[in-house]
Amino acid sequence: MEQLTDVELRLFLEELCSDLCRFRHIADTGRLPEEFVIERELPIAPQLYADLYISGPGIAPYFVEIKYGMPTPEIVARLSAKYAAQHIATHAALSSAQRLVVVLDRQSRREGDLLAKLQAAISPTLEVELWDEPLLLSLVQRHLRIDRHEITPETLLDIREASARMKGFHAFGGAPIESYENDALREQLLWRFAHWRLRQLRERQGLLPRQILPPGQYRQVAVVIADLCSFSSFVRDTPDERVVRESLTSFFSKSRYEVVHRGGMLEAFVGDQILALFGIPDRQAGYIEDALGAAKALQRVGTAVSENWQRQIDRVQPSTGMHIGVAFGDIQIMPLRPSSRTHTTAIADVINVAARLMNTAGAGEIIVSNSFYLHLRPESRAGFVAMEPQEARNVGRLKAWRHGFSSPASSLSPA
Repeated sequence: MEQLTDVELRLFLEELCSDLCRFRHIADTGRLPEEFVIERELPIAPQLYADLYISGPGIAPYFVEIKYGMPTPEIVARLSAKYAAQHIATHAALSSAQRLVVVLDRQSRREGDLLAKLQAAISPTLEVELWDEPLLLSLVQRHLRIDRHEITPETLLDIREASARMKGFHAFGGAPIESYENDALREQLLWRFAHWRLRQLRERQGLLPRQILPPGQYRQVAVVIADLCSFSSFVRDTPDERVVRESLTSFFSKSRYEVVHRGGMLEAFVGDQILALFGIPDRQAGYIEDALGAAKALQRVGTAVSENWQRQIDRVQPSTGMHIGVAFGDIQIMPLRPSSRTHTTAIADVINVAARLMNTAGAGEIIVSNSFYLHLRPESRAGFVAMEPQEARNVGRLKAWRHGFSSPASSLSPA
């Protein structure tokens, strides 16, 4: 079986720890999964990002850092830079958090002075907690109902399948968890939506999987399109295809997470571009603000991914981050095969509008259509500036609003 690189393994474990922490807090508190907020790539200082920040009812906020497979000196150096005492007073998440969980391999855990070194290197307001393989696998056994004794590429695939089964069980109910299996339609829905969003649709509207996303028109949908700045240049100037693959996989994983965990629907990835829809299949309260929140989160993900990519190549790129377009209008969901619910696509003029706005946006900018802007709550409009009408190819002249500013290429400071 093909081996995972260290970067791919840590990304896999980041996804796993996000799921485990949520399931753990559901079990311990009896609260709903959507009540727990798990941020990925949370910026805590210039060019420094926390892997996971977890908060919610009944728990003290805490950070999780995936440092599996890293040598001890590198672990200490990275975490001391992120969680130094001088950052605490300037960042709300750092000042409210009480713990720092560090996920590492058996070898690092056996180094008895690692805990003391980490505790001495970071702010004294954070208590360090080490999660090694046995502890991580015990959480897997408890919350995903699968017993494995080591972390290998094969067992990680088993664990991912177990996590998908658990999410499907939470989303769709039905068979006991011991005999539950996802079919192709349920797997597709779980890719496009958060599992608790699917559960809400089942419980509130009594929808079966086939009824959740039927073909037809969906009105007043918010469309978010984003892609990485300087993508072609990054690929051209990266001689190691492994770096390209790892950077894009990180972008895909974290971008999808930000969309679905804010109540959106992941429609598609096309190259380095993500298309997300909010207000499908129903319009939840606050879905317009959720779309804007996802756009801002995608901007952070894009910046973190491209800055990390820049650190691994020689040639400095002209810009980093994302440029993002957001529009508002009606969508048609079309089946790609007769009577299919598993394979569908979205078609609409509003997608073209969002794409034209994205092409107008500079690095670090979000440009939204006038209709989207007008549907925002007054307090959500802060930071937007009206633009001159934009001539959009095959669309016409668009009235739009800009949020953010164009940013130059990143510096080469270490992560």
